[in-house]
Amino acid sequence: MGLNKFILACLFSTLSCGAIAQDITGIWKNIDDKTGSSKAILEIRKESNGSYTGKIIKITPRPGYTPKDICVDCPAPYTNKPILGLDVLKGLQFVKEDEYNGGRILDPLTGKIYSMKAKLSTNGKRLQLRGYVGVSALGRSQTWIRD
Repeated sequence: MGLNKFILACLFSTLSCGAIAQDITGIWKNIDDKTGSSKAILEIRKESNGSYTGKIIKITPRPGYTPKDICVDCPAPYTNKPILGLDVLKGLQFVKEDEYNGGRILDPLTGKIYSMKAKLSTNGKRLQLRGYVGVSALGRSQTWIRD
């Protein structure tokens, strides 16, 4: 009977390890929901308080599009700051397994700030972000792909 309990204990410890969240820190390429193309490469880092912050580290060139250099229509403290190097994602918190919530995301092209939540794919390669005002149903989604 002792061996069976040991095997069960090992099985449960293995299963519970699978429930631990994958880390979202790293380099991501965003895919725009309207155009299907990438606008930027972003780096997500974990802050000392446990929240996640993401900054633009490269603006992706696209045919027929001239990117802005400065966040002109953005509210303070983003007003007239260079878009390259800008922290556009702030305060995202781990909720459970593959879900994150409570963050804010800035659209540097419009200057609008949205509440956000995110969900990491099971293989850890895609991050589905949902930016919204008020309720999540009234928002936009973007997929970020781990670069």
